[in-house]
Amino acid sequence: MKNNLKNKFESKIQPARDEIKDLILNHGDKVIGEIKLSQIYSGMRGMISMVTETSKLDPEEGIKFRGYSLDELLHLLPTYKGGKQPMPEGIFYLMLMGDLPTIEDVELISEDWKKRSNVPDHVFAVLDSFPKNAHPMTQFSAAILALRGDSCFMKAYNEGVRKKDYWSSSYEDAMNLIASLPIIAAYIYRRVYKENKHISPNLNLDWSGNFAHMLGFDDEEFHELMRLYLTIHADHEGGNVSAHSSHLVSSALSDAYLSFSAGMNGLAGPLHGLANQEVVKWLLQMKEFYKGENPTKDQVSKYVEKTLSDGRVIPGFGHAVLRKTDPRYVAQRNFALKYLKDYDLFDLVSKVYEVVPPILNATGKVKNPWPNVDAHSGVLLLKYGMKEYDFFTVLFGVSRSLGILSQLIWNRALGSPIERPVSMPTNIIKKKLI
Repeated sequence: MKNNLKNKFESKIQPARDEIKDLILNHGDKVIGEIKLSQIYSGMRGMISMVTETSKLDPEEGIKFRGYSLDELLHLLPTYKGGKQPMPEGIFYLMLMGDLPTIEDVELISEDWKKRSNVPDHVFAVLDSFPKNAHPMTQFSAAILALRGDSCFMKAYNEGVRKKDYWSSSYEDAMNLIASLPIIAAYIYRRVYKENKHISPNLNLDWSGNFAHMLGFDDEEFHELMRLYLTIHADHEGGNVSAHSSHLVSSALSDAYLSFSAGMNGLAGPLHGLANQEVVKWLLQMKEFYKGENPTKDQVSKYVEKTLSDGRVIPGFGHAVLRKTDPRYVAQRNFALKYLKDYDLFDLVSKVYEVVPPILNATGKVKNPWPNVDAHSGVLLLKYGMKEYDFFTVLFGVSRSLGILSQLIWNRALGSPIERPVSMPTNIIKKKLI
């Protein structure tokens, strides 16, 4: 399998290099977009500044992976035997290769990741050195760095590998890291929340199913949820904090371990991946406010107004780019409509979905009042017994490896340069305005 997928990928490199070389040679002076002063001071919002091949986020159409919408992929990607949800191996193949996979393609990737899923003992020793109350994302990031002793790229680089071949060892690191992440994540979960009682892998299962098994969940519905969850969180173009952080660090020729760990440190922020945790907290606080009862729509409205009047945002609503309901939210809602119709927290999420957008619209301050992916994901996990919401962002991180690392392979294949934008102090900017 290793040579199969790797050779197929290698055949795509030179045509892509030639295409980009031609674009720069013949159109290098063409101006694309404009930079406004407001963008410079507001987090580079909307500035076109990098190339990401794996996915594109459109404000109106939502996320597209290699040109396919999420809704299309939920029907086109291969599913696990007897299941309905797509296998994340499939979206990884699509992002890496640019082609839709067959069931044989995803099964071969599953087998390859099983063979690579060897985590050295010193990584577990690093995790065991942390106090159990250390946030799971802190432990996750540290464990990724601890894996770096096996970096194929650094070994090749130190041996003088040619620049055009950087991609090959980076491919090996990316595949090894993706294979190891479920083991590391499950170890953290069982160590922190389940009295250090660990569960051996079940190599008869696919990547998602085995991850769910090692976490301690053998309900097939939860396995299906994991396949969906790990697919829809896999990538979100290159400008979000986790993807951009990884891209920036990788551009300095840092290996996959350093680069991905940097991205996970960004994902751990409450304005990014930690938002799913904030949503669950807010929903549970609302229930507690109403003495454990499931609030009515009118009560939900009052609590939303209270949250806003307290100077807080409504977690899980709004998006930096999207101007519609996040398709990833819709995918999770459809799953819940099938499996969670009688779950009280899903009922609450549904009421929030109805109530919040009109209230946010009425403020006149919100460009996107619609829910994003974080507004739903935590409730699905709670339903199946994963109540430790501090851990939810680790699941997000395992999924995001698929997009970040497939793009890292492409960056190495195309010889992407170090990222080095220019910054200016305010006094110089003011002079340029005169």
